[in-house]
Amino acid sequence: MNNQNYSYPLDSSWSTDEIIDVTKMFQLVEDAYETGVSRQEVLDQYQKFKRVVQSKSQEKQLGKQFEKDSGYVLYEVIKQARETESKKLLIRGN
Repeated sequence: MNNQNYSYPLDSSWSTDEIIDVTKMFQLVEDAYETGVSRQEVLDQYQKFKRVVQSKSQEKQLGKQFEKDSGYVLYEVIKQARETESKKLLIRGN
């Protein structure tokens, strides 16, 4: 989609470090669609993301909001990172 006029879905109750971890995850999702990203970096950052966003329902809610705003799908990037053997992850099509 490449519409940079959106913001990341964040929770005001999170600490600065938590906001950074969640923001980095969304940036990696963008990179996975736009330029490609290290599969391992996605998996590592997802672990940090899950320390902040522990419930599956909150993860889905944030993912849907991000997809609505940006067109990029958090779930698809995580799924591909888990399933591929490739070192680099690039999501085609949107």
